[in-house]
Amino acid sequence: MAERIKVLIVDDIPETRDHLSKLLGFESDVEVVGAAPGGAEAVEQAKVLLPDVVLMDINMPGMDGITATERLAADVPTASVVMMSVQGEADYLRRSMLAGAREFLVKPFSADELTASIRQVWTREREKASRFLAAAPAGASDGSGDQVAGQVVSVFSPKGGVGRTTVAVNLAVAAATLGRRVALVDASFQFGDVGVLLNLNPKNKSIGDLANELAQGEAESLDTFMVSHSSGVRVLLAPPKPEQAELIGPSSVRKVIDRLRQDYDLIVVDCPATFNEPTIAVLDQSDMILTLLTLEITSVKNMRLFLEVAEQLGYAKEKVRLVLNRADSTLGIRVADVEHSIGRKIDHTVVSDGRSVVYALNRGVPFFLSNREAQVSQDILRLAQAVAGSATKAVAEPAGGTSAARAAKAAPAKKSIFAFGARKAS
Repeated sequence: MAERIKVLIVDDIPETRDHLSKLLGFESDVEVVGAAPGGAEAVEQAKVLLPDVVLMDINMPGMDGITATERLAADVPTASVVMMSVQGEADYLRRSMLAGAREFLVKPFSADELTASIRQVWTREREKASRFLAAAPAGASDGSGDQVAGQVVSVFSPKGGVGRTTVAVNLAVAAATLGRRVALVDASFQFGDVGVLLNLNPKNKSIGDLANELAQGEAESLDTFMVSHSSGVRVLLAPPKPEQAELIGPSSVRKVIDRLRQDYDLIVVDCPATFNEPTIAVLDQSDMILTLLTLEITSVKNMRLFLEVAEQLGYAKEKVRLVLNRADSTLGIRVADVEHSIGRKIDHTVVSDGRSVVYALNRGVPFFLSNREAQVSQDILRLAQAVAGSATKAVAEPAGGTSAARAAKAAPAKKSIFAFGARKAS
């Protein structure tokens, strides 16, 4: 008999609890194990019933859904919360995310939306648990020369226009000059620019093609999908058409990254400046997140918010590295002010060199290659050395060390990965 998804319903209106129970009663793979009229009762029932998914109303007297979700994240971390609300405002969504909710439904929602959200959340958490269990043996080395999985470094920013793609491309090129086998992945699936910066525009070679191949079975060789650059970097481009991005889900992203780990020492991923399920899948899989910001108040504000979310996602502090781009810009904000605002020290800095950078960009040649002696290139080289040195340390660890370290980094914290997709009321 197939395993059933155990659901706990939490709502202060009896008619709503009864209606949801009846809706879910028609689903053969879902079992309603309990119902609670408030947050406090939900926490107590969850400790006993151990549900897989908790349908949580956000506005309730006494303990509200936000507080109850925070309590569940600490007391019953295996329970995934799907938040329900008649309010679809961004503030409600953000507060739910920070509390640890995995999904957000706006009332009224259809039966299909409800069941799809429950199944999606449950499946995602099961896949994540499977990856954690497999992490230890997957990267282990017995000291006999067995290959150790490559390191994934994602380049991310919660704000566009900070030079993220430029840094990612030149970082990959610089790492290749250090003797590393480097793969560069364009994870901006709708409007990726990695190909433009490297003057690459092949047909039928993209992450979408590889994802389709992996969905049908194991891809025999990555060569069919990767594009070679003269620097030695192998590039996995974004789909050529924006609409093809919808075909690449978080499961596809995880499979692609796992496959790349087998063939490369370092995988640099250029992420979009948006929070969606594929992007979170990339960040979740990454060993290191280079998070870019600039000396602009909007960039600093968004970075502060991202660090809050990263903490809720369970990312270790050392996994998230802060990179200040255009660090020598005189815009009225000092580095010390930035560090005070976000509550963290800047880990790496890259100076501004608009002439070299823009000239190289328009030629389709990384500035690290066209102007190696420039200060901006030297800053990128130091960043690459720091990243590659971290990768070398991981490979050099004694038997079991690499896998144990990776498993420890990947282990879910009290508030683990979530997905969010506010539904509009019908």
